[in-house]
Amino acid sequence: MRKRQSARECRRAREFETFVAGAAGRLLHTATLLTGEPSGGPAPAAEELLTLALSRTYASWDRLRGEDPYDRTRQELAGHFARTARRHRRPRGGLLDRLPPQERLILVLRLYEGVAEEQTAALLGLPAERVHTLCLRAVAEMRSTRRGTAPPAASPGAGAVTP
Repeated sequence: MRKRQSARECRRAREFETFVAGAAGRLLHTATLLTGEPSGGPAPAAEELLTLALSRTYASWDRLRGEDPYDRTRQELAGHFARTARRHRRPRGGLLDRLPPQERLILVLRLYEGVAEEQTAALLGLPAERVHTLCLRAVAEMRSTRRGTAPPAASPGAGAVTP
């Protein structure tokens, strides 16, 4: 009995290690975007977020039964981030750190991870219309941030050619 249990635990550990080896890079990047930390440098909050998500996925590994472990880990990542969003409000110099945590989460799920609007809404417990609105707002904010200013307003000299 003990040999069978040990063999099962070894198989489980190997499967999980294989999953982590293939998915950890993308999941860490997702966590880094969520926490607002700069990519390419130390990201302790992102690493902590990812570690918690992976540990919860590993704890339920035997119960996945055909469920995609990447999706499950992403759900754990998003859920834990949503519950602790107040810790991630301070700007840290990352690409999305100017966005509020909820908008950052929706933008990452929708555009980086490619999660459907309805699935994002269900995951966060929000109406799909609210997710759509927040995503549009976040995209508009990122566009204006990229330009360095807010979108230009019409001015009296608009359309005039300047030398």
